[in-house]
Formats: sequence, C-alpha cells, structure tokens
Amino acid sequence: MAQEAVLSGVNMIFGELNMMAIWKRKHGWIGFEAVANTVIHAVVMALFSIGLLMSSPVEAEEAERPPNIIFILADDLGYGDLGCYGQEKILTPNLDRMASEGIRFTDFYAGSTVCAPSRSVLMTGQHTGHTRIRGNARYPLRPEDRTVAELLRNQGYTTGLIGKWGLGQPESTGIPTRQGFDYFFGYLNQRHAHNYYPAYLWRNRVKVSLPNVVPGKGTFGRGWASLKAKYSHDLFVNQIIRWVDKHRKEPFFLDISLTIPHANNEATRATGNGMEVPDYGPYANKPWSHQNKGQAAMISRMDRDIGLLMERLKENGIADETLVMFSSDNGHHNEGGHTPKRFDPNGPLRGMKRDLYEGGIRVPMIAWWPGTIEPGRVTDHVAYFGDLMATAADAVGADVPAGTDSISFLPTLLGKSKEQMEHDYLYWEFYEGKTAQAVRMGKWKAVRQPMFEGNIELYNLNQDLGEENDVADKHSKLVRKVEGIMKQAHTPSPLWD
Repeated sequence: MAQEAVLSGVNMIFGELNMMAIWKRKHGWIGFEAVANTVIHAVVMALFSIGLLMSSPVEAEEAERPPNIIFILADDLGYGDLGCYGQEKILTPNLDRMASEGIRFTDFYAGSTVCAPSRSVLMTGQHTGHTRIRGNARYPLRPEDRTVAELLRNQGYTTGLIGKWGLGQPESTGIPTRQGFDYFFGYLNQRHAHNYYPAYLWRNRVKVSLPNVVPGKGTFGRGWASLKAKYSHDLFVNQIIRWVDKHRKEPFFLDISLTIPHANNEATRATGNGMEVPDYGPYANKPWSHQNKGQAAMISRMDRDIGLLMERLKENGIADETLVMFSSDNGHHNEGGHTPKRFDPNGPLRGMKRDLYEGGIRVPMIAWWPGTIEPGRVTDHVAYFGDLMATAADAVGADVPAGTDSISFLPTLLGKSKEQMEHDYLYWEFYEGKTAQAVRMGKWKAVRQPMFEGNIELYNLNQDLGEENDVADKHSKLVRKVEGIMKQAHTPSPLWD
C-alpha cells in the first residue's frame, strides 16, 4: 500500500514539472510565475502526501514497534518439574500449553547453581567468572554494572520488577530502582524471601507493611509467621496483572522473579515444614506428607497464575506483541522437608541445587510469542541466562554492552537456525561451602572441584546425560584445553578469591 502511494506521488510530481515545461515552451515567461506557484504548491502537497503515507502511524507501529519482553523466573524449580519436561505427578497445564504454543529448550542453563549469582548473570550478561556477584553473600551491584533493564529503559521501555531481587540491600547501589527498573515490588534480600508470609515487602524504596505476624523476625525480616494473612506470591500476581494493564499501550520489560517453589528454610528448622502454601489444591487428598503436598501445590499454583497472565495478555490485545520467557534460577532443592525422589525433579540429570553437575544448572526454558514463534518447536541450542542481554538487544535493535558473555538466541526463536551463533563454551564457578568450576563445550561437560586444584572430570553428554562415566583419562588433550578455559574465564575478584 505504501509503495503504491509513493509511485503515485512521484508520478504526480513529474506530471506537474512536465506541465511547467510545456507552458514555458508555448507562452514564454508570460504568466509563468502564477503557473510555477501553482505547480510548486502541488509538488509540495505531493511530497507531504508521500511522507504522510510512508509514515502512517498504524503502519509504522506494525512495522517498527519492538516487542514487550516478560521474563518469568521460578526459584529452585528442577529440570523435570514440569509436564513438558517429563513430570508425571505435578500438574502444570499452562506451562505445558505455553511450550506447545511456543518453543522449548532442552539445553538451557541457569547463571549459577544458587540464587544471587544466577540473577547477577541474568541481569548483567556476564558469566560467574566475570560478573560481580558470584555467590549468595550480600554484595550489591555497582553503578557501573550495566543491566538488561538499563539497556531496555534507554530504548524507551518502561521497566518493572516484581518478586525477588537479591542483588542489593536497602539504600545500596544495587537496589532495582538504581539498576534500570522504574518500578519494584517484592523482596530485596534473598533470605527475607524465604518467608512467604512476611511482615513487609518493598515498593521501590519504601517498606510496605503487611498484616502477617512474624515473631522475633531475624535480620532482613526472615523467619516464619505465627499469623498468616497475606501470601506474598498472591500479592505478586495481583501486582503483575495491574502492571501489565497499566502499561499495555507502551513497550515494556517486566522481570517476574517468583519465589516458588523455594522452601522457607527457617520454618523447616523450626517446624519441619518449609513448604508454605495457603492450601494443597488438587493434592489435598493425596496419601503424601504435608511437605510433599506443599511442594506440588506451590508449583501448580505458580502454573495457574502464569496461565492468568497469558490470558490477560490476550485480553489486552498484546499477546502477539509480547515475548514471554520462563525459566528457573537453578536446579531443584532438597529443603522444606519434602521428598525429592517422589517427584523425580531432575529427570535424567545428576545433581541438584549447589551442584555444577547438570541437575544443578540445566533448567527449563520456554519462550512464547504468538504469531512470531512457530508453535510446538523444540531446540537443543545451547544457551544460558547471560544470553538474555544480547537477545533483548537484538529484539529491540540496540547494541550489546561491551564486556558481556552474551549471544542472542533470537534467531532460534524466529526459526532462523542458520543465522544462530554458538558459544565456544559456557562457564560456571561456585563458592558456597565448596568451590567448583564447570565448562560446557559442545557435547562435552567438565567439572572440577575444588576450583583450580581438583581433578577435572569429563563427560560426553550425548552418550552420558547423567554424567556417570568420567572419560577424562581417555581425552588428555581435551582436558588440557578445558583447564586453559577454566583459567582464562576466571577474572580474579577481591570479593571471592
């Protein structure tokens, strides 16, 4: 339509210029000024018409508006905790539908095997050998640390974070509103986030008191409630829906950082049951322990609410304009008093949270973008949290900040596998209780613990997904290469070394 308008306008201009030439040949300069003024007016109007048609607000918006971006992060959800990843006991129909309507990643990795460093990788696009926060100690992000939220806000996006942060204490340089977010509601401290019935949450830089009673609450509000009135997850869902409604007419980035199904560790130590949930839902009559019912009910509650969000995007008419991604910050936990074996949360993988084996860092990843992502696709593209930075930049036409370890997986989302760049390797290091390093390089996976000193274990994931057979002694050249990567990828830090 725009092409036809341009051609019509160009023809009009040439026609008017030709009229001027004919008049001058027939009549010389007599009356030429009047004719010229008439023609010039017609030419200007034609040019204006072309410009107006070419920049029609409706067509420009359809052609140029970048997508809204929503990243949903579960907390301690295992690779095998969803039906679309093989779960048979816990119901997750909405996330399964999201996978059937979008794309499911089989080889996607968290930034770390515990919460804070994983989020630091997600926000900064740097792996744990480079990013500032490499463990759960309470260090804040600095002003010079560039986040995905900052990148998108500089592109005109409205940015919001609802849920758990963990990258900066109150009034530090790391609080969300100093790291690119226009709006924040939730927990600043990851230990405070253990308690699903807290005495308060944060809205931007202001404490919001809640009617829950938390006797003798410890530092940062952690503990467990004697009076349980408001469940934090439900408050998050309410805020999420309101935020999407409010910003539906403008490009936005929404980071939804849920606490489900993390356990309340303080409640576990005090009462034996850290799986805090208002009710057991469809599992109320199961012949399971309360802790196991709680684990399953938390995951199904999260699934239910993600379904509400997807429906709200459709009701607001912005589903086709919104890229939604779902993942988990690390592998499954063995906390809260529940029995992991009942649900087989790591599927075929070895290890769990706090391990750098696959069960600790390989996580679910689903992307949903109606009308853009072809439904029902599955990809084995190897990607990780740090790639959100480049993917977001790619989606909105921005430059990736210097110093990142990030590769866009947008080509994979769009079905353009031939354009997809690959990582030479992925790298992790870990500092909690024990130190460890890991490298994923093609089909190979290497693990060394302790860092820099232990023997390197080597596994062929194509043949040994469960990492049961260490083949390092058969591939000495490859082990030396991995050792070099582990040394090169680590930047010394006074906070961690």
